[in-house]
Amino acid sequence: MLTLTRAVRVFAYAAPVDMRRGFDGLSALVEQQLGQQLLKGDVFLFVGRCRRRAKVLHFDGTGLVLLTKRLFRGRFARPWSEEGAQAVELTVSELSLFLEGCELAGRWKLSPPAVDDKVLAIGGVM
Repeated sequence: MLTLTRAVRVFAYAAPVDMRRGFDGLSALVEQQLGQQLLKGDVFLFVGRCRRRAKVLHFDGTGLVLLTKRLFRGRFARPWSEEGAQAVELTVSELSLFLEGCELAGRWKLSPPAVDDKVLAIGGVM
């Protein structure tokens, strides 16, 4: 399983993906469609059209990791929206909920926003 810190950024590709794609095909989507660099360590989530399969692509510092999950009952939440966004940003907690089958993940922000270190340094209120 993936061990991720809160600082890692998670992007759900905002369109159905052909689940036959492997490392190279998904890497091409990350770089060409999303304009992201895979080797920065961000995590990318892809979901098939029928929403029974999901893949997570991540560079862990030594190589690419491809995690695949297929549901036997139910469907994953739909991470894509009708507005035409390229990607939906999730937190690590939301990714975990998504992979567990939570229907709310990807639709609404479920985690609190990240804390800004500059605000804490100035003595901001939490």
